[in-house]
Amino acid sequence: MHPRAGTLALPEDLVDIDALIAAYHDREPDLADPGQRVVFGTSGHRGSAFDTAFNEAHIVAMTAAIVEYRRAQGTDGPLFIGRDTHGLSEPAQRTAIEVLVAAGVQVHVDARDSYTPTPAVSLAILRHNGAGTVAGVRTHGPGLADGIVVTPSHNPPTDGGFKYNPPHGGPAGSDATGPIADRANEILAAGWRAVPRIPYERAITSELVRRHDYLSSYVDDLANMIDFDAIRTAGVRIGADPLGGAAVDYWGAIGERYGLDLTVVNPAADPRWPFMTLDWDGKIRMDCSSPYAMAGLVARMTTSGGPAPYDVATGNDADSDRHGIVTPDAGLMNPNHYLAVMIAYLYGGARPGWPAGAAIGKTLVSSGLIDRVGAKLGRHVIEVPVGFKWFVPGLIDGSIGFGGEESAGASFLRTDGTVWTTDKDGPIACLLASEIIATTGRSPSEHHRDLVAELGESWYARVDAPATREQKATLGALSPEQVAATSLAGDPITARLTAAPGNGAAIGGLKVTTDRAWFAARPSGTEDVYKIYAESFVSAEHLAQVQDEAKQVVDAALA
Repeated sequence: MHPRAGTLALPEDLVDIDALIAAYHDREPDLADPGQRVVFGTSGHRGSAFDTAFNEAHIVAMTAAIVEYRRAQGTDGPLFIGRDTHGLSEPAQRTAIEVLVAAGVQVHVDARDSYTPTPAVSLAILRHNGAGTVAGVRTHGPGLADGIVVTPSHNPPTDGGFKYNPPHGGPAGSDATGPIADRANEILAAGWRAVPRIPYERAITSELVRRHDYLSSYVDDLANMIDFDAIRTAGVRIGADPLGGAAVDYWGAIGERYGLDLTVVNPAADPRWPFMTLDWDGKIRMDCSSPYAMAGLVARMTTSGGPAPYDVATGNDADSDRHGIVTPDAGLMNPNHYLAVMIAYLYGGARPGWPAGAAIGKTLVSSGLIDRVGAKLGRHVIEVPVGFKWFVPGLIDGSIGFGGEESAGASFLRTDGTVWTTDKDGPIACLLASEIIATTGRSPSEHHRDLVAELGESWYARVDAPATREQKATLGALSPEQVAATSLAGDPITARLTAAPGNGAAIGGLKVTTDRAWFAARPSGTEDVYKIYAESFVSAEHLAQVQDEAKQVVDAALA
């Protein structure tokens, strides 16, 4: 833990944006260094221009590869593009537009020349492709749209990110990202400067560039997701903190459009993020699930010496695909706790228009409390590998009503049971907290305490352990037979999983379960560590024992 974790950033913590952008243009990758190649993780390619991992060359190559990929797939409609508030996002978007227009692709950009949350891009793609119509969403055929979101999500200000969303509107799977990354690296090796481009000043005024009102389209459509009448009538006081991210203008528009008692706690957008408190490791990170990054908002709610200024306060990360919920009685809610509360509320009668058989979607590192809530409600729980892409088909056809990740990402269906977004949507999760307060008279944290009293309390944590690249590769390819242990923290092991039970897809790691606990180990895609997620329904001490034995199990398997 960094000694200044949770304290306001100091001038020496801030990135030099001019130097960062200069590095973006000046530095060229050395493909002999694996860290300077294009690599797509679960949320696209990420890196810093200072590390020569996110530079003009990478964006040119990735955009050209996407152009080739979408042509090969027959995707010939418009491409919706959006960016967040990171310092590298605007120059990267400009580069991408130069390549897209030169390739003859019709590009839809933000009508305000401003920031665009990830869910607003997903919504635009889906609406173009038929969401909300009798025919439903089309994912194959002529005229389909796809998209690019320029964001590294909650990563530090030095980083940039580049995501591709196919016509289904959600994060691209490995069937797309693998070929795109391979082709991008081929282009880098062959000479990225040979890729045709049109100077930005000409490209942006081209007839191929269209202005799309992402903000109004998203905000107006929220009426089909949230019971704003109930929130307004109950007078729920909302404090919304965009954490300097892409939703900075959206929250004010939501409050005005629906007549809510909503205060935008911090309307500033500064790519250095000088108003953030430092995360656990001393870095500026816009992680709305972190009590250290959210320390300022938590303090505003819980340490004023008088009544809390808001009934609920919320946070979003830089591209607004994650949510953080702060209540006066509990502070920042654990993301797993709030996922369980949302599921219990939505499936417990709040959405009668949903399909009767709509399942609950969870990643395999999310809390077992979700499974217990599902069993209580008589709903099937589909457990998938890490990555929101696994929920996309179910959200589109309505077989999944809610999909959520332990990292505070979720989306769910419209009130009529049709698809909303197929990428994570932070604002709807935040707004649902206000709806829960308005319709039940109790806070989400109070609802969580009810669930715990009925279904049992759990202790959950994630820790990192060092691993070489070779060990990470071994971990990602483990088979259940390579795990020799028969017990975990005193209980018999009930399952050794290397494939997700919900869809049979490889989890890229290992999950071990007992009747009272579980752990999962996965290699990091960006660091020389592996991550151990663990949960105990016994005690904090039992959780620590699970974590210790989990490391022993994994180390033995890697030996």
